[in-house]
Amino acid sequence: MIKKALGTADHDRQIAGLTYVYPVISRRSGGLSIGINFNPNNACNWRCIYCQVPDLKRGSAPILDIEILRSELELLLDDIISGEFYERFEVPPEAREIKDIALSGNGEPSSLTNFHEAVSTIAHTAKNKKIFPACKFILITNGSLLHKPNVCQGLVCLAQNNGEIWFKLDSATTEGRRLLNNSRQSRKHLVNNLKIASEHCPTKLQTCMLHYGDAWSNDEKTAYLSLLTELQRQNISIRGVMLYSLARPSLQPEAPSLDKASELEIKAFAADIEKLGYDVSVNG
Repeated sequence: MIKKALGTADHDRQIAGLTYVYPVISRRSGGLSIGINFNPNNACNWRCIYCQVPDLKRGSAPILDIEILRSELELLLDDIISGEFYERFEVPPEAREIKDIALSGNGEPSSLTNFHEAVSTIAHTAKNKKIFPACKFILITNGSLLHKPNVCQGLVCLAQNNGEIWFKLDSATTEGRRLLNNSRQSRKHLVNNLKIASEHCPTKLQTCMLHYGDAWSNDEKTAYLSLLTELQRQNISIRGVMLYSLARPSLQPEAPSLDKASELEIKAFAADIEKLGYDVSVNG
């Protein structure tokens, strides 16, 4: 495997020289996360303007080779368990523990056609290596495809293995999602898929606050709080809200016009969300 120091500022999917599996030090996980990249073709059904994926294109994940996924995950987990991984990648002592295995990567993971089979393979491998159930199994998703039958099957497996869903919500308005995510997702579709997520696994919202055009105006913040109130009325359980801002440079055309939200602004908005009874974490 390639030798390179791990840090929160670099989530290079090729850092270990593997196709599907990569290690990162994650701000939101609070330590070592084993990432699974279902989208090595850099294709996603959304195009978020802050995305760090190079040569991002519209599309879906290609068919995944299950045997390569299994062998790569076994290889990396064996390396970590032996302790050699931590030395080679210069992992600080406080981060020398696997916090989770996360389905993330260079596009929307739930666009994978054999999603359920891949999730099952990861779970089986992690249990064989005694990584599960000690750490979490996380799906990081824009939530747009959770209603599909193959994805729902995968969510059942996720739930059986200490699963958690991190559902992207950068705006509560259709206009805001079009601006920030280049998505046509309607409010009805958003709420319906949040309901599906929460009925399968503990679900958290992950929200990137930044400044670009009308993004995160006072009206946008009001709409976000209104949506959280609506979710409570519909008994859609949200286990937490993760607020953060830009940490790594965007590789999208809008990059020069993006401004990071200040820690003060994020914390002020976090306080408003907490007043509604939600748990909130902040990563500036």
